[in-house]
This record gives sequence, structure tokens and C-alpha cells, in this order.
Amino acid sequence: MSAFTLTDGWAGDLDPDGEPEPPGTRSTRVTLDVVVPVYNEELDLPRSVARLHDYLSSQVPMSFRITIADNASTDRTAAIADELARQHPQVRAVHLGQKGRGRALKQVWLDSDADVLVYMDVDLSTDLSALLPVVAPLVSGHSDLAIGTRLHRGSRVIRGPKREFISRCYNLILRGTLAARFSDAQCGFKAIRRNVAQQLLPLVQDTGWFFDTELLVLAERSGLRIHEVPVDWTDDPDSRVDIAQTAKDDLRGVWRVGRALANGSLPLADVRQQLGRAPLEPATPGVPSGMTKQIVRFAAIGVASTLAYLVLFFLFRLGVDAQAANFLALAITAVANTAANRRITFGIQGRTGAVRHQFQGFGVFLLGLGITSGSLALLTAITAQPSVPVEIAVLVLANLVATAVRFVLLRSWVFRRAAEPAASPTRIPVTTIEE
Repeated sequence: MSAFTLTDGWAGDLDPDGEPEPPGTRSTRVTLDVVVPVYNEELDLPRSVARLHDYLSSQVPMSFRITIADNASTDRTAAIADELARQHPQVRAVHLGQKGRGRALKQVWLDSDADVLVYMDVDLSTDLSALLPVVAPLVSGHSDLAIGTRLHRGSRVIRGPKREFISRCYNLILRGTLAARFSDAQCGFKAIRRNVAQQLLPLVQDTGWFFDTELLVLAERSGLRIHEVPVDWTDDPDSRVDIAQTAKDDLRGVWRVGRALANGSLPLADVRQQLGRAPLEPATPGVPSGMTKQIVRFAAIGVASTLAYLVLFFLFRLGVDAQAANFLALAITAVANTAANRRITFGIQGRTGAVRHQFQGFGVFLLGLGITSGSLALLTAITAQPSVPVEIAVLVLANLVATAVRFVLLRSWVFRRAAEPAASPTRIPVTTIEE
């Protein structure tokens, strides 16, 4: 556990269990706890807290608290947070000894006594007018979590094409690998009911940027209702996020969570029971043994292969045309993909049949090449000289289709005997995701 200190500008004993107070006593309950995680934000923090405090005081008809969660800042952020807590009774400052946005949110949320726990980025990129629509269904009990989404058709977003492309690709990956149904995992504008947080947060392992995604996936798999609100969002040009490192950490998180879901190590049935949700459904007749594990493993390998493919395509594209770059990148990753799926997804050990599997895998590769090359040809027919980012976006979508076809062929043809033995002693139950 990291070091933890608290400076607050509020007083009084709060009721952590949510029990009604005796008649005649003054309630000190807080409905909203708005957490702002910060790391070295001495410039933005004062004006952001002032703006947030003014908005909550004038526009939100609920009791509130603003919690500044300082996770091991090395500048004057901690001192500024303490000063803001002294100036405003509804502001408190929490100081943690270790860095990590996810770590800060988890610790502060678990410590909070408010009914609804909120968090937003310190740059306030999301327009505050979305706050009430986000928290209202949680206060009423209609939903368990709520998120702002930048990818809804009703959202208005100002940001560069690079971040837009990365965001959409990441959410496509989540849909393809973890069967996620929420539309925007990483928008810094979320809320959760306290009783739900108390059950889910102990299961969340990530301490960084993947924290949001892991929490939402676990919530969906626990049968919780997630409310989405389209937001107005303006990109912060001074963002400190390391995109490359964050992408690597997120992909590791996808693999870890996918593996945990596949092997049943997460006690989601207990969470459902504690929160009064329907139990997990039993095994579905007719579903082949091991299908869930195979899909998760295949999807994780597919994510790694797709990223390697995109990097290779970009590098080859510097010297050759799009079709040649596509062929070279796909050929290199296809060999590695077949070998990885042979060993990890379908559990085939040793060298017996390896050459045959590679030849059959090459046939599947040619089909994938036809799908991706066809998409490029169609794009060229529509647009004479498409930009490289547009080509990559089209190829990502084409690869998703090719990946689905690839799994079916690998399972039913290339690795058929290993995937579907004649006598299977066990049947892996299929977990369904409720609305």
C-alpha cells in the first residue's frame, strides 16, 4: 500500500454505510465525490479546481466534494492542493507516495463515503455540462456506472487525426478481444456508484491508464448497467500522456484480463450475487469444448500480429507501393501468427505436422491477402491517391474481417483434430454478457 495522507477543508462525521441518521441531526452525507487525479499539474490545478468548484456550486443541486488525488508529484502540486483545500470547505487533498492514475483513483474511491464517485481529468477537456447527465442515472439507481463517450455520433470532438485514429483502433481491439460493448474506454469522465465500486475495485489490478478499461470490462462481465453520455471534448495540446508506452501497457492489460476471463480466475459470479445480478448462465449446448479460451487466445495473438503488421506495412510503405507493402507485411506476420496459434491457441506441441500446418496456414494467408488487397483496390477506385493514414484505417477494418475468417478456418480445417478431439471429458461454460 502506498503512502497516504489527507488534507481536507470539510468537517463532520460521514456515514460510510449509508444508514439514515437519527431525526434532528444534521446530515453530513455527500452525494458526489469528484476526484481529480494529478501528477505535476501546478499550472493547471488552481484554475481547473476554481472552474469546477464554481460549476458544482451553481449548477449541480447535490452536495459535493472535490478530491485532488496527488500521486507523487515532484513539483508544487501538493502544496497548491493543500492551499486549495484550506480555501474551500468542499475541497480536500489526498497525497499518495506512488505514481499512477489508476492507483490514485482506486485508493481514493475505496476511501470515499459519497454515494456517487466521479473522476475527470485535470485539464477539463470534457465540457462540464455533461456532468449532470452522467451522474443522474446513478443517483436515481437506474445505472451502475456512467461514462462520457467521444465516439458517439452526438459527441462533438476537437482533436487531431492521430489521436482519433488511435482511439478508434483501441476500442475496435477491445470489441474484438474482450467483447466489450462500451464505446469509449479512455475518456477521462466517468462515475460509479459507491456500492458497486466497493465490489469491483478490489479486482482491478492496473494502476495506470488501463485502469478504466479493466474496470469497465469487469463491470460488463458482472452484469452491471453502463450508461453512456455523448460529450463535447477538446484535446489538450499540453497532454503529458506517452502514447507509445500507454499503448504497450494497454495491450498487456488486454492480454492479462482476457487470460483471466478465459481461465475463470475472476470471481465474477460472487460479484453478481453480492450486487443482486442474475447468475452466470450455464454452458450452451452445441458450443465446442474450449471455444472461449481459444477465442481469447486467438484474439490476443491477433492483436499482437495486427500491430506488428501495421508497423511493417508503414516501414515497407516508405519504399514500395501499398500492395507490395501489404503483401510483405502480411507474409511475415502470417508465419509467426500460425506458429503462435498452433502452440498457444490450439495446444499443439512438437514438430509433427508443423510444415503441413504452415502450408495450410499459407492458404489461409492467401485468403486474408485477398480480403485486404481487395479493400485497398476498392479504396483506390474510390479515391485516386488516398493518404497513408486512410490506407491504414481501411486495412485495420479489413484485417478484422480477415481475422474472423482465419479463426474459423484454423479451428475447422488446419488444427481440426487438436481443436475437437473425439472424446472431450469436460465442457467449458460460456459466459454471456447481459445488457
